Amino acid sequence: MLNIQSKLPGVSTTIFSVMSKLAAEHNAINLSQGFPDYACDPKLVQLVNKAMQDGFNQYAPMPGSTFLKETIAEKVEKLYNIKYNPETEITVTAGGTQAIFTALAAIINAGDEVIIFEPAYDSYAPTIKLLGGLVKTYELAPPTYAIDWDMVKKLFTVKTRMIILNTPQNPTGSILSSDDMKSLIKLVAGTDILILSDEVYEHLIYDEQKHQSVMLYPELKQRSFIVASFGKLLHATGWKLGYCLAPEKLTKEFRKVHQFNVFSVNSPMQQAIADYIKEPKNYTEIGRFFQQKRDYFRSLLADSRFKLLPCNGSYFQCVSYSGISDEKDTDFSMRLIKEFGVASIPVSAFYQKATDHKIIRFCFAKENATLALAAEKLKNV
Repeated sequence: MLNIQSKLPGVSTTIFSVMSKLAAEHNAINLSQGFPDYACDPKLVQLVNKAMQDGFNQYAPMPGSTFLKETIAEKVEKLYNIKYNPETEITVTAGGTQAIFTALAAIINAGDEVIIFEPAYDSYAPTIKLLGGLVKTYELAPPTYAIDWDMVKKLFTVKTRMIILNTPQNPTGSILSSDDMKSLIKLVAGTDILILSDEVYEHLIYDEQKHQSVMLYPELKQRSFIVASFGKLLHATGWKLGYCLAPEKLTKEFRKVHQFNVFSVNSPMQQAIADYIKEPKNYTEIGRFFQQKRDYFRSLLADSRFKLLPCNGSYFQCVSYSGISDEKDTDFSMRLIKEFGVASIPVSAFYQKATDHKIIRFCFAKENATLALAAEKLKNV
């Protein structure tokens, strides 16, 4: 019998896999995992095929294709009027999660503390622990999931190495404001604390609000890794392509890990994406597209027994079922699949302590017909 000491003894199969498997077993509508049930733009698929035909089938350069990095730099400058050097400050990655892992691996040493805001995307804490770091958690509460920065300050110690932000936030759909960013600037001034800003839903901002990227604030930009995702942007989550923006000094450390982690990323898809996003409308209209889906889904649930929480960004809608049941959210979510045929994610899964506010999360990146059918079933709850 092999004696293996797990580096993540408390980690099991993710809630996303569990709920998707249960949904399949019960033929339920899957609003749990964050992926579309519709096709990406056929033009994008054609561009991938063209890239393959044109011979882009061998290793891409380790940091990413020059064409794509330059196109990313152009996109960032058009959107934010901020310049990143494509050669020294942009790295193409195998999705946002790989970028997050790599940034943490490049910086975190045993005993370093990382502040995260929960409910949080489930890769943050396990990665920190895997690297020997310590997770310092600030728990957000519904319905607004607002941050009290004075309380965040109390988490600081001499070992604080990094703060992870996520805006728009998964799973809550909340966004950070300019006031949040200004408060953060005051907190980190005069320190060596770095920031990992997960901005994979940057284009999914609603009601004429503006995405407050850390890059817009020079005091934050100089100490930040920014993670972005083409999967979210192009309705192609299975392609697992993203990128990391960071100042040259941080990018050098990032690439030291990246080269031994994945080395390089899918070559024909890099070429195709660069061609595709040369046309700004292929990324500037996605916010309007998802706002229509958000509004449609919310209208369908308006006369249900669920209480809708605010959704200012992302493609997730959180709802409270406290007026329906006092079950644990994990039990309620499973019953929702088995008895009503709709899969969700219990938000307690995004807290280290499994904090249960009786909130579940639905993904509305689905065909309108899918959302309408799901809503009809949810109205019976």
